[in-house]
Amino acid sequence: MNVSSWCARSVGIPALFLIGGVASAQTVISVNAQSNRHAINPNVYGAAFPASGQGADLNLPIARYGGDSASTYNWNLNGDNRGSDWFFQSIPDSVATAGYRGDNFISTNNASGTQSLITIPMLNYIANIGSGRSYLWSFSVAKYGPQTQTDVYHPDSGNGISTASGNPYITGNNPLDACIANSSSTQQSWVQHLISTWGNSGSGGVKYYLMDNEPALWNSTHRDVHPVGETYTELYNDYVSYAGAVRSLDANAQIVGPEEWGWTGYFYSGYDAAYAAVHGWGGPLPDRTSHGNMDHIPWLLQNLKSYQTSSGKQLLNVLSVHYYPQQGEYSNDDTAPTQAIRNRSTRSLWDPNYTDTSWIDSIVELIPRLKSWVSTYYPGLQTAITEYNWGDESELNGATAQADIDGIFGQQALDMASRWTVPATGTPAYLAMKIYRNYDGNKSTFGDTSVSCTVPNPDTLSAFASQRTSDSALTVMVINKVTSSASIQVNLSGFTPGTSATVYQISSATQTSINHLSNATVSGTTLSATVPAQSITLYVIPQSTAPEYDFETGTQSWTSSGAPITSVSQSTTQHFSATHSLAVNFNGAAGSPLAYVASPSTPAGKTVTFHVWIPSGSKITSIQPYVQQGSGGGWTWTGTYVAIGSLATNAWNTITVAVPSNAVTPLYQLGVQFTTSATWTGTCYIDAVSW
Repeated sequence: MNVSSWCARSVGIPALFLIGGVASAQTVISVNAQSNRHAINPNVYGAAFPASGQGADLNLPIARYGGDSASTYNWNLNGDNRGSDWFFQSIPDSVATAGYRGDNFISTNNASGTQSLITIPMLNYIANIGSGRSYLWSFSVAKYGPQTQTDVYHPDSGNGISTASGNPYITGNNPLDACIANSSSTQQSWVQHLISTWGNSGSGGVKYYLMDNEPALWNSTHRDVHPVGETYTELYNDYVSYAGAVRSLDANAQIVGPEEWGWTGYFYSGYDAAYAAVHGWGGPLPDRTSHGNMDHIPWLLQNLKSYQTSSGKQLLNVLSVHYYPQQGEYSNDDTAPTQAIRNRSTRSLWDPNYTDTSWIDSIVELIPRLKSWVSTYYPGLQTAITEYNWGDESELNGATAQADIDGIFGQQALDMASRWTVPATGTPAYLAMKIYRNYDGNKSTFGDTSVSCTVPNPDTLSAFASQRTSDSALTVMVINKVTSSASIQVNLSGFTPGTSATVYQISSATQTSINHLSNATVSGTTLSATVPAQSITLYVIPQSTAPEYDFETGTQSWTSSGAPITSVSQSTTQHFSATHSLAVNFNGAAGSPLAYVASPSTPAGKTVTFHVWIPSGSKITSIQPYVQQGSGGGWTWTGTYVAIGSLATNAWNTITVAVPSNAVTPLYQLGVQFTTSATWTGTCYIDAVSW
């Protein structure tokens, strides 16, 4: 892993500037558009349960239906059991139509162009509904005795914690008090309903199926029906059964799991976590020991991969987990100490040198860890964080954290993410999501190709850079996390910018909207500005419309190789545009020489346009504008051969060459090969080379 590949990683020496004669630090942001380029999957900008209008306003790519209650959703009865979230009550939706909840969710998302993620229950019991669509509950006070808390609206419905000495959990309750047995055939019938209603994954229907929710916590969130912690083998068997039911109906659906809750769930089964809570974490844990002492998720991956190898059926496409910071960040606490923790704790998502300062007390580096597990145990899977939240939605500190997270997801090449849940419309955190996906109200987005970017200290100011395929603009997101303004200098390389950048900002002055500011000046390859305290600023820097090589200032490092070219020089004799071109001077016997520039900044996937002037009466038989990759690209040559019969003489010829989309950049050379058939003295010209 390249530790210097993005804005929030590299530690450098800040520049100094003067305010009132006092030296202050200037944060230098270095962007290299040709380094560490990779696609950003738009699915990293997802969220759960968007309200009406939010999907369209956020240009939301994916929306998740999930959470604790999704584990007990009974599609036939259109209701669920809320588990420990609300007195273990089975609660009907207002509409009795079978599957209405899922259908309504999908319909709403489809209207905004948002893809739905649907959770399939694997829990052993799902909700039952009483006569007349009445509530049912798992821990009746009349049946199981006094409890420490009851629902004020349903006084017989308890929390399952006895008032007896020590307040023990009530055990031995009947799961059928409020639930009915679940089965893979029950869920298969729901998937069939979804396909019949909406089509399969290849024809506009549900593409993503999530296999339940946080199984290592079932013995807590759903202890009324699953009082014993989930085991390695139970989880594997559930996957084979329930994911197999999905796969049997939709061969191309994307199956996502295990949707595990957090740090201990990645390594320990629910059974072992419960055992360790009683016996301590220091000794052997029975479930882990009986499964080769492997970590929980890696064991599952290894065995699902083995299942695919033996059966030919892939039951997992996306490795997904949930993650919440563990020091109070997921709250409305906006005090200075919590702000500082919130500012730095996003590093647990990526930083191999950051030890999480919560009870976790370990190097989390979550996204690289997930990718490493996939590489080791189940190559080819995508990776996802399908539930997360850093809190403080109504304040700017929550907004800067959210913007930082969205930047990290794109830079780290995560494949999917879903925030829990969408913040209230217009809050700072909501705007932090919107600035990546619809900053101008016209669905304009942060770029789709991540590029290298470095800053000195990501705990105070982070930044992310990307390039858009649609217009080649470079987008730079600058996130000032602290309560003082910051002077910044953005240095650009591998990109020829225009002279100004459009600017969009969220700050205390614009806390309820994304403000379109005056353009920022780009001087050469540098943009300097001051960003406000606790702000998010997006700079959209257009690519210069001037040719990359116009030869107005000289030969621009072009040279030649091979006879009979004797030299290249700046010339005013011919010019395609402006006043100068590159003269390519010939004197000698037949050959196939080159006029070229080394290490051009041409991006992969671009089309390079050459303009070449050929005199009449020359001995040139063909020309071939070309690009060539270096050793990393196997010295691959990509050229456009044009014979003399297809060329206009005493005139300019326009020829294009497409750089392969997978080209390794920077390129080794960009140039024109000339082939002559006999001794000749004369001059050709090259001008206005652009992409």
